[in-house]
Amino acid sequence: MAQTLQITSLGQGIPLVLIHGWGLNSGVWQPLAKRLADSFKVITVDLPGYGLNIENTIDDYSLGNISDKIIEAVNEPAVYLGWSLGGLVATDIAKRYQNKALALITVASSPCFVEQKPTKEQPTWFGIKPPLLNAFHHQLAKDTKKTIDGFLKIQAMGSPHIRQNLKEIKTLIFQYDMPNRQTLDDSLALLENVDLRSTLPLLVLPFLRLYGRLDSLIPKNVVPSVDQLAPSSESYIFPQASHAPFISHADDFFEVLQTWLMNNVKPL
Repeated sequence: MAQTLQITSLGQGIPLVLIHGWGLNSGVWQPLAKRLADSFKVITVDLPGYGLNIENTIDDYSLGNISDKIIEAVNEPAVYLGWSLGGLVATDIAKRYQNKALALITVASSPCFVEQKPTKEQPTWFGIKPPLLNAFHHQLAKDTKKTIDGFLKIQAMGSPHIRQNLKEIKTLIFQYDMPNRQTLDDSLALLENVDLRSTLPLLVLPFLRLYGRLDSLIPKNVVPSVDQLAPSSESYIFPQASHAPFISHADDFFEVLQTWLMNNVKPL
């Protein structure tokens, strides 16, 4: 029998689950989790094969299986906040487990990460260019650590404090061993292949989307397109932030998030 994912919990109140992005782990949430713990029960979870769950992976590394494992581990209604790849997981949970998700927050994420060329039916969808994802796949086969280092630099690109941000992220995530190449390759494939655009109009829960204007992975041009897919959601763009606004602009991020949570999530 597969093991239940390990989670960590801090504080008391409405449960708030934080889900990390590709190549990283739950360590990246530690500064934010400590601040939120004054008002919420903050739960951090590592994806299968990452962080505390590095030995706990799954044969079929699908979005649905990951969501199922997280729901099993959390085992109570909660607000779900997902960053980057974690945003896909949180969105899937919000759709498939409506009685378990109190609200949805995505950070530097998109329902479809890959750029789509315009067709007669659809305009351009802004996202990561396919050659970049292909390059990561090839690099993983040669040097896992170099690939992660390169991905971290892209995440901080555009930030006014790029060196400081990179140092902080590395300090937080390197508390844990890095995932193996297979896990990285399988989870990268989710960014490449998952498309949840048809899911967004079906969401009926409170929904907040947070972006960085300087983000090179989730370009600001995609925001209006997501606005149309989820017209009842709210969005906020941090003017000087890149892909990790909760690191680069920690105070502003906390203020925006805390205010929205207090206004949109009722105590259990």
